[in-house]
Amino acid sequence: MNIKPLGDRVLVQALEAQEVSKSGIIIPDTAKERPSEGRVVAVGPGRLKDDGKRVTPEVRKGDKVLYGKYSGTEIQHGDKEYLILRESDILAVL
Repeated sequence: MNIKPLGDRVLVQALEAQEVSKSGIIIPDTAKERPSEGRVVAVGPGRLKDDGKRVTPEVRKGDKVLYGKYSGTEIQHGDKEYLILRESDILAVL
């Protein structure tokens, strides 16, 4: 992968949305919600504080994360879709 996030940004590959509900109902593509879980693919070096020191990111490559539904910027690289998020948009590491 040749995409390297800058600052406190994180590159996330969204996990696939479920096609069948827990009760066994098949969900069509038009009714699926945008996924809010993903796997961290790359992490930037961290944000700079006012004194010039860098804050180390809390997430690492390979972490499974939960993020806000409408957070980040969608990009496409090759045949895969990714999100570039600020680390503050990540709600939790699963």
